[in-house]
Amino acid sequence: MPVLTVNNLAKKYGSLVALAGVDLTIEAGQVFGLLGPNASGKTTLLALLLDVLHPSGGSFAWFDGRENEHARKRIGGLLETPNFYPYLNADQNLSIVASVKRVPDPPLDALLELVQLKERRRSAFRTYSLGMKQRLALAACLIGDPDVLILDEPTNGLDPEGMVEVRRIIQKIAAQGKTIILASHMLDEVEKICSHVAIIKKGKLLAVGAVGSILSDQPTVEAGAADIEKLFQILSETPLVKKITRHDKLLILELEPGRHPTEVNRLAFEHGVTLDHLVIKRQSLETEFLEITRR
Repeated sequence: MPVLTVNNLAKKYGSLVALAGVDLTIEAGQVFGLLGPNASGKTTLLALLLDVLHPSGGSFAWFDGRENEHARKRIGGLLETPNFYPYLNADQNLSIVASVKRVPDPPLDALLELVQLKERRRSAFRTYSLGMKQRLALAACLIGDPDVLILDEPTNGLDPEGMVEVRRIIQKIAAQGKTIILASHMLDEVEKICSHVAIIKKGKLLAVGAVGSILSDQPTVEAGAADIEKLFQILSETPLVKKITRHDKLLILELEPGRHPTEVNRLAFEHGVTLDHLVIKRQSLETEFLEITRR
């Protein structure tokens, strides 16, 4: 069932187009990444979805359009920098959040255990590191047991250790079956956390789909043999190869996901063809991402 359906959603500030007619469908249980450079429209899209901003055009519907009026109660959101009372501790700040959300008995022990703050629960928020503040914000988002979490750059500004900690927590939350919509400008983050991705640049949606189908480091293989025609025939008829093209006296192969280039050599040998050329060329995810954003 779709958790969120976005139809031609747009946001303009005078002549400035912050978001240009975005269409998206996000299914229950997905960890959906909005990937793009800074100022690409990711935060604008999230702010629209949380009713912080009003769209200039288009529409969106939560939970298949059946609960739009009460949808906000089923969504936890974290936009930009987390804000809490600096002189209060974790328990006190989370209790205030629970009161605002009208959650009478929040499971603070379990939440603080999840975000690894149980030992610092009595410390004032102002004494927390940036990573700890971000983790407390995640705990606040989870009060009320929402079905969907919206996270805007959850590891922004963190050191490498803090990034790893926050990513692990997000993965634990996703493992509980919750839908997560995460905006990031970090390719590595989206690859490690997300199941699906939408690439946005200058307010425009460039690509959307499963992470493996949009961004993949599956290698390209160059293969050659004295009998190039027979090799072409062999490789054209095998499910091992997703795509095959000819370049001079070589075949350029795009393999199916999970298949290994050594299988090309084995298959050719089994059909009586000895390869005289086999080169693996692995395109980095960064290169592929840049190619998409430059189109």
